[in-house]
Amino acid sequence: MTGVAIVGASGYASRELIRILLNHPGAEIRVATSRQDDSPRVDALHPSLAGRIDLACEPFDADRLAERARVAFLALPHTASMAVVASLRERNVRVIDLSADYRLTDAQIYADWYGHTHTDAVGLKEAVYGLPELYRESIPPAGLIANPGCYTSTSILALAPLIRENLVERTGIVIDAKSGVSGAGRSPKLSTHFPECNESFSAYNVGKHRHTPEIDQVLTDVGCAQGDPVEVIFTPHLVPMDRGIFATIYATPRGPVVEHDLLDLYRSFYKQSPFVRVVSHLPATKESAFTNYCDITVRVVRGKVVVLACLDNLIKGASGVAVQNFNLMFGHPETTGLAL
Repeated sequence: MTGVAIVGASGYASRELIRILLNHPGAEIRVATSRQDDSPRVDALHPSLAGRIDLACEPFDADRLAERARVAFLALPHTASMAVVASLRERNVRVIDLSADYRLTDAQIYADWYGHTHTDAVGLKEAVYGLPELYRESIPPAGLIANPGCYTSTSILALAPLIRENLVERTGIVIDAKSGVSGAGRSPKLSTHFPECNESFSAYNVGKHRHTPEIDQVLTDVGCAQGDPVEVIFTPHLVPMDRGIFATIYATPRGPVVEHDLLDLYRSFYKQSPFVRVVSHLPATKESAFTNYCDITVRVVRGKVVVLACLDNLIKGASGVAVQNFNLMFGHPETTGLAL
């Protein structure tokens, strides 16, 4: 049984992570931390967990955490994780970071997009991008996993087969993506206040969303044999639903393409990936909600390749893939605990 710590236990992703780990035969949650002064109980933060976990949150203390846990899941705000990662790794605690602090490999790009200087150059260099479908061989020995986000997972999984096989142009790819309101986190904000977002549909951060360089970076790595960098046009939208990500992606083929051949390519590419479902029908967010599945299909429309993909932003887009990474790191079958 592996001792687990949840660092930053108050958010939506943390709630889903705790719920999954409580059913995991190889994990025991021994530490939960919160930056709140009153050290609340976990079931007070998340009443849906009442009767399932008897644990109070505590302030973060690397020494005390390392005495009880072998791995820490960090569910902290962006720029906050890097302040604690080094202290945990010095104490031989392996880290799965759900924030964006270690996803970008270039510290300057991180500073440009997040407006904050990266203070852990060693960690940034050694972190492994935690998308098992693409980096399954690199994850097991890693001491620091950069867990991908929801928009990035959807977009990268949707495009990876096309980029790997060099079937589409690597610039001018349009990602039109929608997210449920939980993707904005649990902290109150005017834009996600119910009267502001209910019965409304809007785009945000057009041309400057922080996931853009992450998508470019990973897809460029996927297609490294071709050499040219991938550059996407990524536009996120807020949809008045609790959870889910849906992306419609448009790419220009480099030559003639046939729809059923592309579906066969996707099925072959993901045949060893238990949580990617390549479907023939048009997917919908309700089909992947509360699961760790990413559903993908592909169409050819007027000479363009159109990929449609969706997943649950709190599970496959956050806590579920974090548990996939945990499973790979600690020798469990990748699906353990994730039959949701």
